[in-house]
Amino acid sequence: MRQVVLITGGTTGIGLALAEAFLARGGQIAVCARSREPLDAFTSAHPQAIAVRADITDAAARVDVLDAVADRFGRLDVLVNNAGVFLERDLVDGTEGLDPEIALNFSAPMHLTGSALRRWPDLRAVVFVTAGYALASSRRAPTYGAAKAGVHAFADGLREQLRERGAHDRQTRDRQVLA
Repeated sequence: MRQVVLITGGTTGIGLALAEAFLARGGQIAVCARSREPLDAFTSAHPQAIAVRADITDAAARVDVLDAVADRFGRLDVLVNNAGVFLERDLVDGTEGLDPEIALNFSAPMHLTGSALRRWPDLRAVVFVTAGYALASSRRAPTYGAAKAGVHAFADGLREQLRERGAHDRQTRDRQVLA
């Protein structure tokens, strides 16, 4: 059976590379992103996939993305929380724009994951794309490092919650998802 995969931020960078890797392995792919132009380019290059314009920091948009997956594929096997933004900031200069950054990099993946698990409790995998900054934050982007460290901790806690339902350890799961 072909895996159904949703990738947030799936039209550029790491997200696009993951989408194309899953497509090459026969996956049924849905991506979402905020910007129309990359979504259109993705759709042109991969007409068999679906591309949804959505800001995952918005609760209604998260529902729309999951509805689009359900409408097209009927299920979801793999959720890849990839969307994020790296912003350099000096907190001495202020915290303008901090809340949207934290929402995208930290809380939106948790909200989307919870919604996806409620809808599809037997998800095969939930993947969180973080960064080395999760382990050693950067002077030039301390809020990015803090958000990614939070996502890393959330993933560890979620893994423990899901262990009773058969969640695999990180290395085993990574091999299986891309198989």
